[in-house]
Amino acid sequence: MASSISLPSSHPPLFSSSHSSLPDSNRRFRRLPQRRHHQFRVFAASSVAIESEPINKGKSAVEVDKLACPICYAPLIRKGPSGLNLESIYRSGFKCQTCNKSYSSKNIYLDLTVTAGSEKYTEIKPAQTELFRSPFVSFLYERGWRQNFRRSGFPGLEDEFKMAQEYFKPAEGGLLVDVSCGSGLFSRKFAKSGAYSDVIALDFSENMLRQCYEFTKNEDATLSEKLALVRADVSRLPFPSTSVDAIHAGAALHCWPSPSNAIAEITRVLRSGGVFVGSTFLRFTSSSPVINSLFRRTYNYLTEEEIKDLCTSCGLVNYSSKVQQSFIICSITYQELSSHGHKRHANDFPTIPSQYRRDHRDNKIKIFDRK
Repeated sequence: MASSISLPSSHPPLFSSSHSSLPDSNRRFRRLPQRRHHQFRVFAASSVAIESEPINKGKSAVEVDKLACPICYAPLIRKGPSGLNLESIYRSGFKCQTCNKSYSSKNIYLDLTVTAGSEKYTEIKPAQTELFRSPFVSFLYERGWRQNFRRSGFPGLEDEFKMAQEYFKPAEGGLLVDVSCGSGLFSRKFAKSGAYSDVIALDFSENMLRQCYEFTKNEDATLSEKLALVRADVSRLPFPSTSVDAIHAGAALHCWPSPSNAIAEITRVLRSGGVFVGSTFLRFTSSSPVINSLFRRTYNYLTEEEIKDLCTSCGLVNYSSKVQQSFIICSITYQELSSHGHKRHANDFPTIPSQYRRDHRDNKIKIFDRK
């Protein structure tokens, strides 16, 4: 049997180690050990569910976030309004209590790269990555660049979106991350659909995220309440392990410097039962459009067999795909197995001390009896 205790909606001042002692009237309650990476108070009694004592009744609260430090993967501590949307991210400060590194919004997006905040160090990525950081290419991407993919067999944005939504049905109601989102053409569609609790548009290109912001503001004034913009490296995703329900990567895999590192990261952050859907160009063959041959040495074009082998070697299962000329869209899930060989639920992987575990779905802590 497990009793459920809701997490407190607010916490002590950010980065403070001070705590108040229990009042005399509450001495019958037992105070549980605190997690290493953040500070909160939970009280347990014999009843099934007890609401925790509020600590800060202000508009801004301090809480453990869904986002994690890209260096150590510890969940970030947030000071500011809760939620994953443009306004709440802009008004919030984030800090890792393990690395003692702070992260802040750049007005438009939250920078969660390893080099965020660096003043002198700069890092040049491979050509396929640097190309899409260009302001010129970022501006053109949704104004003709992406539409030309039809020549290689891509069915078009609406049909691609419908395919992805069909694959993502098991993940509806959960957190969706659109990695390598570009100008956010799919991110915005996922947010508008209302099928997910939160949608994060994630890209390494600062200019692509700026384009996503402009489209978001111009398309629908309410869309900014449903979408968060995060700058991050697909090979260093800023999320705790087993914390994401769905990951989408549209026309992206061939652009990644190391597809194997990226797929390994995607596997790490997916919950048990989580779904990854990705589309890309297949490797150049005699039947492929000529344009693919011009860039075959620049991009990581793979065969379908290589894509399936890479995903399954990283622990993903239930592979399925659709192919049209050089276009491929594939779906694959993550299903962790226990030491006894049976499938494990996402809640079997604690993100807080072993004597109590967070239920990510309803943001409650379940306390398990030890016998």
